[in-house]
Amino acid sequence: QVQLVESGGGSVQAGGSLRLSCAASPGSGYTYSGYSMGWFRQVPGKEREGVATIDSDGTTSYADPVKGRFTISRDNAKNTLYLQMNSLKPEDTAMYYCAADPRWWSRLRESDFRYWGQGTQVTVSS
Repeated sequence: QVQLVESGGGSVQAGGSLRLSCAASPGSGYTYSGYSMGWFRQVPGKEREGVATIDSDGTTSYADPVKGRFTISRDNAKNTLYLQMNSLKPEDTAMYYCAADPRWWSRLRESDFRYWGQGTQVTVSS
């Protein structure tokens, strides 16, 4: 069982920046570096949508709405995933979730991830 704990959410004005973190505790028999990781977000009443993923080899992918503004990264020595969010827009307001899967790669799809954090709220005001 993998435990994921997000932090770094908050309220910011449009155009501002936030950095989300996700601390991972890999399950027995696995190492964090072997996991694919991702960030997803959800607005009440809507389905959870993919934001960005990073494979165990460092390959990244982004949803079109965040390309050029968000950057996903990982620090395997600290078992931590990050999401740097710049030029934030009101439509970025959502609960942001960290996700992990023991496979070395995953697509930007909710069904590709086995483990989920509890989420951290991001609110962007205009």
